[in-house]
Amino acid sequence: MVRDGVKVMATNRRAFHDYFIDEKLEAGLVLTGTEIKSIREGRVNLREGYARIGNGEAWLSNVHIAPYEQGNRYNHEPLRERKLLLHRSEINRLVGQLRQRGYTLVPLQLYLSHGVAKVELGLARGKKQFDKRHAIAEREARREIERGIRERARQ
Repeated sequence: MVRDGVKVMATNRRAFHDYFIDEKLEAGLVLTGTEIKSIREGRVNLREGYARIGNGEAWLSNVHIAPYEQGNRYNHEPLRERKLLLHRSEINRLVGQLRQRGYTLVPLQLYLSHGVAKVELGLARGKKQFDKRHAIAEREARREIERGIRERARQ
């Protein structure tokens, strides 16, 4: 899907199931040549990914970018840590928020914005099992209501 020069390459639907997303922010990525080519092919998996802050820098960890098929010996390591490009003030603000109990940074989307790879990060709190069950029950109730409305419209 391309809209306003933005093409979404991967989404992390699991993050919305496992976490409450309190805030979203955009960050650039430092990539090698074969990584951006694999991203353009859509060969990215954000499911187990997370971001961390160390030594005043932000890092994206455990995001799988598949090796580029024509990359030969210049290929990249699929699960290597990648540096995130954020302003110093954003990093400082995130450090303060991540020190609070239960917060983590998770990647929500990886997309190309005018040809440049960006990642949307979410400041998230973990959901408990009963929260997940409640969300599933609400979603099913909403579907049932929509199904009833459609059936009434047919009659």
